[in-house]
Amino acid sequence: MLGLSADRLQADMNRLLTLLFHQGVLDEQFLQLQELQDESSPNFVSEVVNLYFRESDKHLRNLRAILMDRECLDYKKLEIHLNHFMGSSSSIGAKRVRNVCLAFRAASEQNNRVGCLRSLELLEHEYCFLKNNMHELFHIEQQRVMAAGVRYPMLD
Repeated sequence: MLGLSADRLQADMNRLLTLLFHQGVLDEQFLQLQELQDESSPNFVSEVVNLYFRESDKHLRNLRAILMDRECLDYKKLEIHLNHFMGSSSSIGAKRVRNVCLAFRAASEQNNRVGCLRSLELLEHEYCFLKNNMHELFHIEQQRVMAAGVRYPMLD
């Protein structure tokens, strides 16, 4: 066989998704997002998630910049970015990222710079873990679609 079958790739996708749900990386909101995808918008989920990643990269840069300003740490500005990050994470079902945002916000509300720095480090870790796994999922999906579209002639 020249490549993996569409069925095998679908099984790989299902295993990865099951693992991400079991680990608490994703929640049911991701399933609801998938339900919005159809033949008229076959790339809907990957487009929404990629938009989330572009925006989240900006939020992470802003959070780090705010925390690195030792002279004028603006906790209100920090909370604004956290609320945006938390909301967008919730909308795609990024459960662990959202949960870290909650802890980060609690540290920010207490004006706890050390707690915020620890939370930022954990947030970057969870975000990177999510991003890598979602890219893997979309890569498998792309392979599955290509495999499903390839038709081999039947040999008699």
